Amino acid sequence: MSNAALADVPHTVELDIQPVAGRIGAEIRHLKLSADLDPATVDALQAALVQYKVIFLRGQTHLDDQAQEAFAKLLGEPVAHPTVPVVDGTRYLMQLDGAEGQRANSWHTDVTFVDAYPKASILRSVIAPAFGGDTVWANTARAYEELPQPLRELADKLWAVHSNEYDYAAIKPDVDPQRLERYRQVFTSTVYETEHPVVRVHPISGERVLQLGHFVKRIKGYSQADSHHLFNLLQGHVTRLENTVRWRWQAGDVAIWDNRATQHYAVDDYGTQPRVVRRVTLAGEVPQGVDGQLSRTTRKG
Repeated sequence: MSNAALADVPHTVELDIQPVAGRIGAEIRHLKLSADLDPATVDALQAALVQYKVIFLRGQTHLDDQAQEAFAKLLGEPVAHPTVPVVDGTRYLMQLDGAEGQRANSWHTDVTFVDAYPKASILRSVIAPAFGGDTVWANTARAYEELPQPLRELADKLWAVHSNEYDYAAIKPDVDPQRLERYRQVFTSTVYETEHPVVRVHPISGERVLQLGHFVKRIKGYSQADSHHLFNLLQGHVTRLENTVRWRWQAGDVAIWDNRATQHYAVDDYGTQPRVVRRVTLAGEVPQGVDGQLSRTTRKG
């Protein structure tokens, strides 16, 4: 279903939706998230998520860890991160604390190193810096649409190997080496490699999306040099500024994004200020390529 078609789907609940950028992102106002939302409101949220790719809600300071997890269950099946321990007292919640070097300052889609990676993520700001620390999202469906036709035809045929074993030092050059090593050991406590089609068919909208990001290790069937060039060429279309939306966090904000049709980047420009966010992810489907082939995990251990 196209975005235009999604916009025409009737809902018994009309959300107060304010687009934030031209191609991706919308703020939903005057809605208090909880596990008690009625089914029609949940359906409207789900439709907005597929249409706008990432939705934002300010002022959700009433949410604690348990309430965040309970709300998440309305949108899907929460799942814990495959390698990173959950927050004490929770079943699914993952914390990202800038003071611990957990700064995802590179473009990625969450957990693509497994086959059925999360369909969506729900991120709550616990402590927001006074300045800096924004997060940027990119629309991977629009990126595919705007590829020149010959490049789309090439991308449709490509497969990439994704892994959680990558060059952490290159992505996090300013983190204390000992802290970085501790993070790497936790993140790669189990090493995964998974083969994904570079172009995925979205299971709800039917859109074709580029499936890339920093977990890509190589493009299958190409030399390292050619793989690097191909990746940069396609990834550059994803991250064009006009294809993105940037969010200035306040404590209590919640962002929910379609992890099947976006990449995101947490900007590491807040120095020593505290920045803490907590995330719940929802179980996803095994991606399907244009030719119907499914992604496959080739290494776990």
